[in-house]
Amino acid sequence: MSLQALWFFLQQQPNLAILIVGIFSLLVGSFLNVVIYRLPRAMQAQWQREAHDLLATTEADLAAKPAAISLLWPPSHCPVCQAHIKPWHNIPVLGYLLLRGRCAQCHNPIGLRYPLVEALTGLSGAYMVWQLGITPAALVSLLLLYTLVALAFIDLDHHLLPDQLTLPLLWLGLICNSQGLLVSLPDAMWGAVAGYLCLWSVYWLFRLLTGREGMGYGDFKLLAALGAWLGWQALPLVLLLAALSGLLVALGQKLTRGAAAGVLPFGPYLALGGLLVLWHGEFIWYWYGSLWG
Repeated sequence: MSLQALWFFLQQQPNLAILIVGIFSLLVGSFLNVVIYRLPRAMQAQWQREAHDLLATTEADLAAKPAAISLLWPPSHCPVCQAHIKPWHNIPVLGYLLLRGRCAQCHNPIGLRYPLVEALTGLSGAYMVWQLGITPAALVSLLLLYTLVALAFIDLDHHLLPDQLTLPLLWLGLICNSQGLLVSLPDAMWGAVAGYLCLWSVYWLFRLLTGREGMGYGDFKLLAALGAWLGWQALPLVLLLAALSGLLVALGQKLTRGAAAGVLPFGPYLALGGLLVLWHGEFIWYWYGSLWG
């Protein structure tokens, strides 16, 4: 069956297409767990290697150079006992259930984060196709979704939005919209510019007024990437939804813990705002306008 025939067949069978994308996204979610865990550590190891190269003065120093960390090697293993994970134990969500949430070798608990990321990615991927249909826009938007999931959890863990993810996401948005898949290329270009300058201006205004940094440069780049995907018109709503969701989480932490949390990463809420605008932007604008109409 040719790709064109397969594409036509899936358009005639939308439920099957949603199921296929959901299963594929589950598999991608398993890989995203690797990215979320290893990419920040790989970046730290690279910084240590670069610092070592600058500071090493003897042959003994050179021999003690820290090892590099790869996303693809070594294979998946338990971080406690280092035992390799068998392929059938690595099946998204199901593997976690089969192991009852514990390593097969050392029986230490496996973090609930792993199946949650897989399930979130799988369900969101299926929802993407359900909302946008069997279209080229939906397929490329899956790349946006997968990258946003990785960025959100890395930011939650490390307060870091790596350039290795934000900058390719920005360029990919511009490339896709050069064909007008989501918005026109001029709207995407000005979205990238406005997204960066918007939070850059807020950052410097806050720093001038308080002498402190209110957010990181990664937030500028992530909003620029969302602007490149969704266009400049979407940015006010993205920021509004991100701010409201962040405020609700902060209030929830205040009520449940009795004290406000420390620094609240903004990346996850930008990612959530971007996806909500992609999926329901027109409805949210209509609903918001009806409140004031």
